[in-house]
Amino acid sequence: MGNTLGKVFRLTSFGESHGEAIGGIIDGCPAGLKIDIENIQKNLDRRRPGQSEITTQRNESDKVKFLSGIFEGETIGTPIGFIINNHNQESKDYSHIKDAFRPSHADFTYYTKYGIRDYRGGGRSSARETACRVVAGSIAQQILANINIKVSAYVSRIGNISLNKSYKELDLRLIDNSIVRCPDNNCANRMIKEIEKIKNDGDTVGGEIIAVVEGVPVGWGEPVFDKLHADIGKAMLSINAVHAFKYGFEGLDIVKSRGSQVNDVILDTKGTTKTNYSGGIQGGISNGNDIYCEVVFKPVATLMKAQETINIDGSRINLEGKGRHDACVVPRAVPIVESMLSLTLVDHYLRSRLNKV
Repeated sequence: MGNTLGKVFRLTSFGESHGEAIGGIIDGCPAGLKIDIENIQKNLDRRRPGQSEITTQRNESDKVKFLSGIFEGETIGTPIGFIINNHNQESKDYSHIKDAFRPSHADFTYYTKYGIRDYRGGGRSSARETACRVVAGSIAQQILANINIKVSAYVSRIGNISLNKSYKELDLRLIDNSIVRCPDNNCANRMIKEIEKIKNDGDTVGGEIIAVVEGVPVGWGEPVFDKLHADIGKAMLSINAVHAFKYGFEGLDIVKSRGSQVNDVILDTKGTTKTNYSGGIQGGISNGNDIYCEVVFKPVATLMKAQETINIDGSRINLEGKGRHDACVVPRAVPIVESMLSLTLVDHYLRSRLNKV
């Protein structure tokens, strides 16, 4: 239950943080798509742990192995199966929480729901599972690229350090020039220092990622319950540590705005608007303008300092984090945000084709 995303282009993921492997099955991918394996691996490398001094030092290569659905470099229309082996899991790092619930983690809710305590890195609730999303999302991005649609995401805020610029003022080709994945060099350096400072304090910090999609035509999205922005929101909120999602109204407080200030005037029959406060979506359907959204991440729950909590029998204890953890997950989450957005868009792209005779 709850392990599958999409209705036409579907991803089902499996595996736990400290199991033998994680993986997935992609169903609904059209035949004849030339798969760029190097590009998929590049995106996995952008997400993987141990990639820089500001990320967790768990050292996983995250090499993906495809088992089915691809022949001589092209999809054949059948389910695409893949696995990513776990090599550097150190379950001993979690032995101290075997009978304890970490504050703000999924430990307590998972144990109460299932009656089983997989304390090894959080088990299925671990962000390790998001590597599966990046594999599928990279394939989705390749489908979108074939129809001239580009998906980009970048870090716009870490703690109190904000990039107060529109995406239109930035060169999005520079996103990966910084380990924090902010395309503004000055702001990126300040963000890195902020993460390092908080890490040295044994604490954690949250942040924000902005995602932009260029080239989506008018007409993607379904009325009422499968509105495009609703499905994007669900996809984003399913990412570990995501706390909030907003689309449109770049740089504005929608609550304080008046309709006369934010209504998008339509300029032509292509759907071009004078402004784009709607974020490329109206009535749950794409309107031909750039899709723009913001994804907010909370601070990582594991702290390298003592916190009060309880154990399985309800006794109150003090618990301190051990092992290898991110002080801030936001830089590693950029390819995850891009992937979830791409998966949702491809699903609606394929659904839009079914709506036409």
